[in-house]
Amino acid sequence: MSGLVTCIKSIVVEFGGQGPGILLLHGLMGRATTWWPTARWLTAYGRVVGIDARGHGRSPHRGGGWRTEDFVEDAAAVLAEIGPSVVIGHSMGGLHAWCLAATHPDLVRAVVVEDIAPDQRGKTVDPWKPHFESWPVPFESLAHIRDYFGPLGDYFTECFEEREDGYHLIADLEDLYEIANEWGRRDFWPFVERIRCPMLAIEAEHSAMPPGQMADLPRRAGGPVHHLVVAGAGHVVHHDAPAVYRGAVEAFLSEVLGR
Repeated sequence: MSGLVTCIKSIVVEFGGQGPGILLLHGLMGRATTWWPTARWLTAYGRVVGIDARGHGRSPHRGGGWRTEDFVEDAAAVLAEIGPSVVIGHSMGGLHAWCLAATHPDLVRAVVVEDIAPDQRGKTVDPWKPHFESWPVPFESLAHIRDYFGPLGDYFTECFEEREDGYHLIADLEDLYEIANEWGRRDFWPFVERIRCPMLAIEAEHSAMPPGQMADLPRRAGGPVHHLVVAGAGHVVHHDAPAVYRGAVEAFLSEVLGR
């Protein structure tokens, strides 16, 4: 048990707030602190906690060999400590939120998922590898990172760390490729269909996900689903359209938490 407690402490980021738990799950390549701008206003609704997924941030897990179920059990261990919570996930984190709600319904009060599809079979990371591997790593400074990534520069600065020769991505690309390639081999609709709690599904207009799947969530999920397409937004909706994202999430939280 002591080992589990140590592991939980190493991956948890406390953002503050009191009351019902709100667990934040980041996307692939991210880390808990990428949620900081969102977490600031979420603290009005409860105790906000984020976690670093395996292979990301401060997680001690490195080297791959994981399945989605491993990430889900890590999140479940955190919820076992803080109690039943609303789980908010972006991309990979949204997938983990679905699976968490399906397999641990006693720990999940509601879910918010952002721009993720349950069935991406046939997709691989191969088309993206040349882009990732063309980055000018090491970056010379945080300003260099912001300039290179443009509108998402502030988001990506959270994902890099300083080393002796400059700034490097905290996550290992090979770990990320392995994580994403699993999604191309599995159908996660059976998890979605087991969910009974309320869900808010936020989809980017300019999504890279297979079309039509998020729109199908209200029909296929086991609980009530609000589906929203955010005009003009790319994959990181909470960054691209923060006011729209905030309005939708606050309305949903007020409904499910009675606040």
